[in-house]
Amino acid sequence: MTDSGEMRAALEAVLFVAAEPIPRSKLLEIFDEGERQAAGEALDEVITRYAADAAKGIVVEEVAGGIRLVTRPELHGYLRKFFEVTGRTKLSMAALETLAIVAYRQPVTGPEVQEYRGVNSSGVLKTLLERRLLKIAGRKQVVGKPFLYRTTREFLMHFGLESLEDLPPLEEIEDVFGTVPQTPLELESP
Repeated sequence: MTDSGEMRAALEAVLFVAAEPIPRSKLLEIFDEGERQAAGEALDEVITRYAADAAKGIVVEEVAGGIRLVTRPELHGYLRKFFEVTGRTKLSMAALETLAIVAYRQPVTGPEVQEYRGVNSSGVLKTLLERRLLKIAGRKQVVGKPFLYRTTREFLMHFGLESLEDLPPLEEIEDVFGTVPQTPLELESP
């Protein structure tokens, strides 16, 4: 039988190497059936330990239906400087605008995004698809059958959201980006 210290260490190791959030049930499957209750308690201890220790640079976060290790939000400034030094690319304002439109009005077509933004957005949509922040969710049954776009799990992870319900109210987005153009299209719930 695995002791709780080893369980905590194993859970930390799995969370460290995981590329995306892991559902709690999947994390506990690494232990034998008879050990899963104790493993669940060990996981709760890991989450509590990382939440309680402000001296640690990482925390355990529940996001996008799973659990992952992430950096502490208050260390954002240091991370921003690190990524500036390493040259990692950021999302452009056009990409952020397009993501906001898709997130709040999904599923939405490319021409609808273009109508909301007032400029051609095909290049931005392609970039967001390549970065896996958007996905094609079918075709709209109208003339030309344009692609429908939706946000992805990677979108939730990138912005630290558990679900689309965690998006800020649309009014806050309008404050950041300015007034959202009024169109005959209705706001669809995610």
